[in-house]
Amino acid sequence: MPAPHALPPGVVNEHGMQVKTILVARSISETFPQINNMIGVRPDGQRWHPSGLAIDVMIPNPGSPEGIALGDQIVDYVRQNADRFAMQDAIWRGTYYTPGGPSGRGNGHFDHVHITTFGGGYPSGSEEYLGG
Repeated sequence: MPAPHALPPGVVNEHGMQVKTILVARSISETFPQINNMIGVRPDGQRWHPSGLAIDVMIPNPGSPEGIALGDQIVDYVRQNADRFAMQDAIWRGTYYTPGGPSGRGNGHFDHVHITTFGGGYPSGSEEYLGG
């Protein structure tokens, strides 16, 4: 396992995001360099994106075998680090995942992996986001 190191900002605009959501976004940017677009805070009828609790990880060529495999890898990565990321859930290709595994179907999300965290509060500016 690599030594702990500071994670630089990744591809998502972190403005308005909560601490654990920033951590998962930076970790995904570092671990999956082929991801070049993530969406954080945005208007939505649900509270998760507007409150900085969720990101959408946009998958390149999401319907291709490579895109599907990449999305699967990201879901697995987030679930394996669920405690560290304070993961609430992930949604990918019609399946709702909790840290314990798949838990429901029919949820859309065929072009991106949606990840929700429990947040951890808004940054004060003194946070260290560590990878490794």
